[in-house]
Amino acid sequence: MYFLISELKDYIKIIMALTYSEMIPLGSSAPDFSLLGIDQKKYSLASFSDKKALVVLFICNHCPYVIAVQDRIAKLANDYSKQVQFVGINSNDFTRYSEDSPEKMKEQALRVGFHFPYLIDEHQTTAKAYGAVCTPDIFVFDSSKKLAYRGRIDDSWKDQSKVTKEDLKNALDALLAGKKPVTEQLPSLGCSIKWKNLN
Repeated sequence: MYFLISELKDYIKIIMALTYSEMIPLGSSAPDFSLLGIDQKKYSLASFSDKKALVVLFICNHCPYVIAVQDRIAKLANDYSKQVQFVGINSNDFTRYSEDSPEKMKEQALRVGFHFPYLIDEHQTTAKAYGAVCTPDIFVFDSSKKLAYRGRIDDSWKDQSKVTKEDLKNALDALLAGKKPVTEQLPSLGCSIKWKNLN
């Protein structure tokens, strides 16, 4: 009985935290930023100008939705690394959520195999500029830095074996083929970004 109650509590926590991405208009320009990465280097939008597409991922370390898809993110980033630039951004308030600290981000990147820049949005201005609200929240920009895709990675965040539609991969394939991704795009879902307490 104890284990059933404990599992139910965990399930309720996940459901209560569920947030859907806001699906900002396609064609929007990528906002610029200046953020420190876990490698102690500073990055801006101009740092990622040599690829055919840019994938901006708002992710973190502790969110169960991110944990469920982080291996898929790492594989996509590696598979498309020659033509597509991936960049991860953690905007969670790590002063209140220590699991999302820069040190924990380094551990996550090493453990999972994130070989792309992983940036710290300490003041949360970048998340707000992009309209990011959840983890993971995904934005794909074309070579002109115009928004071409925003939404889910695939149609089964929880169980990779049940994936039947790879939305993010399909969007990248379209861009690399010189086409526009389909305009019927479904939102990502995940934990809400942990905003700083402004009171």
